[in-house]
Amino acid sequence: MRILIAGAGRAGLSVAGYLTTAGHLVTVIDRDPIVCARVKDQLGIVALAGDAADSAILSEAEVRHAEAVVAMLHRDADNLAVACLAKAAQVPRVMVRMRDPEYRPVYLAAGVTRILSETEIFIGSLAAAIEHEAVLHAMLLGNGESVAFEIMIPETSRVVGKSVMEIAAMPEFPKSCVFAGLYAADGSVQGPRGASVIKGGMTVLIVALRNEVRPTLALLIEK
Repeated sequence: MRILIAGAGRAGLSVAGYLTTAGHLVTVIDRDPIVCARVKDQLGIVALAGDAADSAILSEAEVRHAEAVVAMLHRDADNLAVACLAKAAQVPRVMVRMRDPEYRPVYLAAGVTRILSETEIFIGSLAAAIEHEAVLHAMLLGNGESVAFEIMIPETSRVVGKSVMEIAAMPEFPKSCVFAGLYAADGSVQGPRGASVIKGGMTVLIVALRNEVRPTLALLIEK
């Protein structure tokens, strides 16, 4: 996939490096020529020095050939400009990193629906960890009413040895709760099936409504 990233800050470079190692063709635009030179030398990524909100720079970066554009600049106004220019160039997938939540309706009004808010993700993850000690990692989904979270199943849990289907049939199992992933010993994620058996020490990925996280944990962790 041909991907154009506007902004070579720490987050932008991390995303660019990850996508490059995954085999994608990445181009980065940043105002700082020194940063661009470092991107080329250290990561081997094509980097252009200039203002990504300038249509001329986007044209030089061949935005019309991009399959995805990610705006990760420091100002929402600049990210909005990049997103609008990318949409005008008919880029299939346009994403922005939102700094100020006040910009959400502005992005939506401009037709930009792929909006990432690091603040909201951080708040959701931190709040879930504070509220529920057993939660390893968490992320709010949708409008924040649902949570995706990881927990480790204790060896003493009453669900150990039971299949996903059997657990889902238990009357105390929250109806909104679903098993989204099972982590193998090597860290890889397996898609759960009804016959998949839960083992002690296994890490599972769960999705549930926020108000049903506590009863879900009670079922999966308690003896």
